[in-house]
Amino acid sequence: MACESAFPAIMDEQALMGLNPNADACYRQRALAYFEQLKESLDGWEVCAEALAKGVYSDDHVKFFCFQVLEHQIKFRHGSLTAAQQQLIRETLMKWLQAQLMNVHPEKPFIRNKAAQVLALTFVMEYLTLWPKFFFDILNLVGLNPNGVDIYLRTLMAIDAEVVDRDILHSPEETRRNTLIKDSMREQCIPALVESWFQILQTYQHTHSELTCQCLEVVGAFVSWIDLNLIANDRFVNLLLSHMSMEELREEACDCLFEIVNKGMDPVDKTKLVESLCQVLQSAGFFNIEQEEDVDFLAKFSRLANGMGQSLVLSWTKLSKMGDVKLSAETLRAVEAKVPLMLQLLIHEDDDISANIVGFCYDYLHVLKQLPALNEQQKSNVEAVMLAVMNKLKYDDEYNFENEGEDEAMFVEYRKQLKMLLDRLAQVSPELLLEAVHRVFNATMQNWQTVQFMEVEVAIRLLYMLGEALPASHGAHFSGDTTKTSTLQAMMRTLISCGVSEYQHSSVTLEFFETVVRYDKFFLVEPHHIPSVLMAFLDHRGLRHSSPKVRSRVAYLFSRFIKTLHKHMNAFIEDILGRIQDLLELAPPENGFLALLSSDDQLFMFETAGVLIVNGESPAERKQALMRSLLTPLMEAFRMLLAKMPQEVDEERQAALADCLSHAVGFASRTSKAFSNKQTVKQCGCSEVYLDCLQSFLPALSCPVQRGPLRSAVRSFLHRMIICLEEEVLPFIPAASQHMLKDCEPKDLQEFIPLISQITAKFKNQVSPFLQEIFMPLVMAIFETLSRPAEENDQTAALEKQMLRRSYFSFIQTIASSGMNEVMASQGAENIERVLFTIIQGAVDFPDPIAQKTCFIILSRLVELWGGKDGLVGFPDFIYKHIVPACFMAPLKPTFDLSDAQTVLTLSECTLTLHMIHLKRGPECIQFLQEYLPSLQVSPEITQELCQVVQQPDVKVLKNYMKVFFQQAKL
Repeated sequence: MACESAFPAIMDEQALMGLNPNADACYRQRALAYFEQLKESLDGWEVCAEALAKGVYSDDHVKFFCFQVLEHQIKFRHGSLTAAQQQLIRETLMKWLQAQLMNVHPEKPFIRNKAAQVLALTFVMEYLTLWPKFFFDILNLVGLNPNGVDIYLRTLMAIDAEVVDRDILHSPEETRRNTLIKDSMREQCIPALVESWFQILQTYQHTHSELTCQCLEVVGAFVSWIDLNLIANDRFVNLLLSHMSMEELREEACDCLFEIVNKGMDPVDKTKLVESLCQVLQSAGFFNIEQEEDVDFLAKFSRLANGMGQSLVLSWTKLSKMGDVKLSAETLRAVEAKVPLMLQLLIHEDDDISANIVGFCYDYLHVLKQLPALNEQQKSNVEAVMLAVMNKLKYDDEYNFENEGEDEAMFVEYRKQLKMLLDRLAQVSPELLLEAVHRVFNATMQNWQTVQFMEVEVAIRLLYMLGEALPASHGAHFSGDTTKTSTLQAMMRTLISCGVSEYQHSSVTLEFFETVVRYDKFFLVEPHHIPSVLMAFLDHRGLRHSSPKVRSRVAYLFSRFIKTLHKHMNAFIEDILGRIQDLLELAPPENGFLALLSSDDQLFMFETAGVLIVNGESPAERKQALMRSLLTPLMEAFRMLLAKMPQEVDEERQAALADCLSHAVGFASRTSKAFSNKQTVKQCGCSEVYLDCLQSFLPALSCPVQRGPLRSAVRSFLHRMIICLEEEVLPFIPAASQHMLKDCEPKDLQEFIPLISQITAKFKNQVSPFLQEIFMPLVMAIFETLSRPAEENDQTAALEKQMLRRSYFSFIQTIASSGMNEVMASQGAENIERVLFTIIQGAVDFPDPIAQKTCFIILSRLVELWGGKDGLVGFPDFIYKHIVPACFMAPLKPTFDLSDAQTVLTLSECTLTLHMIHLKRGPECIQFLQEYLPSLQVSPEITQELCQVVQQPDVKVLKNYMKVFFQQAKL
């Protein structure tokens, strides 16, 4: 053995002390270093192997450590071990296993699991070549010794995880290897393994439930890929059925039967298997659900029943597609025979039991949907499912509405499954569903005062759910089919007029408002109901409700209601604005003040107020007055808080003030969402109000503290105002830009550039003088920020710089593509050159395909603008010195990955740049390429070929050629 790898024959006892979780940090550090040392050493692991084989250590952590070292060798070094070393690993594992047979006290489960993992890894590496007798050796050694059987079963589960488990991603090579292992096992040892399982189950079923359950889990795991006849036979199935009656085994036996039923197979065989299993289960009394009190077992049994039902439906589908009328009819009868059991499980009071059968129920309804007509029994089945769903949708008494935890979340998920069933019921029989919901709804609403909250909530919920179950384009539920329309209309009328909105439970209140908004088109048909619903929104039932959760949701729903029905609101505008005035106040940052609505909820209120004002029928002066009274309090509060800001020394208070100022700007901005192409700010006479807002908000840009949040808020407002005020905003831009470029962070700049790009793209030549003025200061600020040193491993800083670089290039692209070349052309030769070099650098040096693509788009555009005879002086030189080389240097970089879709798009733009150079410079470009390409070691033939392709008018030909050219160049 090589002397540099010779390792002390005994273990470092002091390092081993560090394996104890309670050890000092320095010992733990030493243990980690020792672990790395043993892993890297060529023969250090042998010390661990010896320690395991001889049982040197009693400390569990040391044993686990030894197995970890061994695991590393097998996983990463197996191929480089000598035959003797590989033999040593096999012997070590077998000696350790033999020692387990004698142990009075078995090892801790975490050691047994690790040993099983190491055995499984060795099996995967050696079964096909060095250790074909792996299972026979283990079985001969362990026999029926309980300690040995435990390790054997754990090893089988670990092999399942390595070789079979479909949830684990494998490389193509591993998948091929796993297939070979399974094929080889089927041929050589599966019958022997199955026999061993039978013996284990039979031996330990009464005395050792843990081993029996482990064995049942193994059978369930392996049954998916072995010959089913080995398991689905009388002796095995009878054994499993006897386990179904044993309290400690029944759940695992259920899971095992589920895996057997789930195995992919021929539809006729599958039907036979399921039917024979059902017969046995039924005669053993398992279908008598009401006599069973063990809900955990019933949940497993429900899953098994679901598997059997879904398997039969799948068989029916396959047989129907094959056109086998007789067999598909038989299978359908088999499906129908399971419906009574399905209904019993679906309606069970335990939701887990019910949830486990939903899949079969859904599939059964899908079968009915495909039948030409339903018989009486099938119709009655549909009704029974419908009633079950309506019943199970109800909340129970324990549901905690104010503090929803895990149980509540699970019920919400379960409700979603029931909703899927309801939607499927609507597809099978929409009339039946509509009629049933109408019946339940009317009965409940007639005496809602005396009915429990869950009954009332579910009645309204069902009406709400019809909205999706019975589809209507764009929510037009109140036109077309008269039966549906009149029934829905009648239910909506009842909902609004019966007084149920006064019900004292938050779930009922919320369901009321959700339903009113889902069917907001109802009020277009019957607008006389609007006032009573408006009052519900505005009083103690809605926005003034005692529950913050209800108030919050109602704020959003109210904004939706008003948006849909704004044309019908004219008579109520000022009344509504008066009633919500206190909800539109900016909550001061003083602690202890509890506003009715959060700032996020207030955004909806301001938008609603805006929609009401803008869409009202009053003249422009009135709209302006209303908008001013809405926004003036915000401006005043803003000015007052901003004045306080510099005097505030406490950072937390500063942040609270900044937060409040940001909200004020956000609220003002949100009101502007009400304007549209038909109702512009100008037409509504509101320009002046928003210009005043700008005047009030802009001073925040020069605030010395809390710069980030304040700038961000004002910047967002400017974005909105560019859209709303158009050129009226322009006088404010230069000063705002100046402030925003002072002392900025990468993130500030990155967010500022889209604002300038928006102005450039929208106003083009109108802002040319301003852009010429700001161009270099902005570019210099970007350069300065990018050149700031950052920590080598600071991922956040690196990402911020990358994003800023992208923003910078997209800004240059906006200028170039807006036909505003004079902005760059007027910057003086030195500055132009500096900018151009950054674009070349972006195209070639930074491995960021998104930025590179933008750079090539810019270069192509600049060649188009300046590359002709009357272009920028000196630019043709720049083309040949820098742009043409960039078109080759960038794709030749090792980081330029042609298998990446984004990079392929970059190459496409790079090719278009070359094409544009030829368009602008003609034969001179070809001559340059003939001189330049040989310097890249391109052969004369390829040079000639490329030059010919560049001259082709069809750019597609060039794109395809260049892709192949660079693929070849990189080989």
